[in-house]
Amino acid sequence: MTPLRRGARAWLGLAALLGAAALLAWPVPPQALEWQPLLALREPWRAFSAAAVHYSALHLAANLAGTALVGALGAMAEVPQRHAIAWLAAWPLTQFGLLLRPDLARYGGLSGVLHAGVAVAALHLVAAGPARRRGVGLAILIGLGAKLASEAPWGPALQQRAGWDFAIAPFAHLSGTAAGLLCALIALALSFRSDD
Repeated sequence: MTPLRRGARAWLGLAALLGAAALLAWPVPPQALEWQPLLALREPWRAFSAAAVHYSALHLAANLAGTALVGALGAMAEVPQRHAIAWLAAWPLTQFGLLLRPDLARYGGLSGVLHAGVAVAALHLVAAGPARRRGVGLAILIGLGAKLASEAPWGPALQQRAGWDFAIAPFAHLSGTAAGLLCALIALALSFRSDD
């Protein structure tokens, strides 16, 4: 079995950190850690801690499963270390993007940051590698775009969906995707400059 490259190890480490933070934060009252736009300037650390907040056991379980999948995606895509750093940078940017929706008075969960990770890994696949890998990355980006459009992120800030026992915040998914794409594009631009 081929050992994982440094970037894939860093990516999996970040996924493990996100999962561990969610598990450690589970017994903490959500209001102590969740994103609240009114506290963004006074308590900017909430841009990190909000990802660890979950409002139900189902919410936590779904996001832990998603974290494992995004971790596996990045490892299989063999992301370079700069893309793991891009995902890390997208983590707080995801929450700061929620300032565009001031009607979202509170937010918690990994889903926005997970969308950022999917965007970073998919853009890496599109930009680097043989045609088959580029096709996979493009398919993931198209699927991600279709998912975002179907969620109507410009609709109500919180939306109830059948099968979920907590309200979904689709704008967080859009914010995470945008943050991930932005950070991945910066990572790609820096890599092209270093190749010159």
